[in-house]
Amino acid sequence: MSLNDYCARKLTAPIGNVNGLRGGTAAVERAAALLGSGLVGVVAYGSWARGEAADSSDVDVLVVVDTGVALSRALYRAWDERPVTWEGRPVEVHFTHMPAFDERVGGVWAEAAIDGIVLFERGVDVSSRLVAVRHEILAGRLVRRVVHGQPYWAEVA
Repeated sequence: MSLNDYCARKLTAPIGNVNGLRGGTAAVERAAALLGSGLVGVVAYGSWARGEAADSSDVDVLVVVDTGVALSRALYRAWDERPVTWEGRPVEVHFTHMPAFDERVGGVWAEAAIDGIVLFERGVDVSSRLVAVRHEILAGRLVRRVVHGQPYWAEVA
């Protein structure tokens, strides 16, 4: 199946077990406690969001922070002081700023655009940015490639 077909299928598929999203409350509450008004959004993505998590899988969570919040090791250490679990799985947090619409996005944004579940957002900025990334993927301007078994995202001119 091509990536475009996969994206189109994911965009039209209903979310499976919505009850499973309740575990995200702890991640959102922890992010809100840590960041206060600096929290922009929280998105679950990766194998758990795709429904492909193995027994040993964690839950990847993208925490979008205001540009005034420094992305530093201290921020990750503060998160790790009170680890969060979701359905018995550790939450692996990835802090990021919101990329501008004219800014190149990293692979984590492309992955979140494909299978992310927005758990919290201030306004609709995170959802809007994820939609824009999906459009770039569907248009073939952002493609997923694999080298030595490792996936990465690349812009295509």
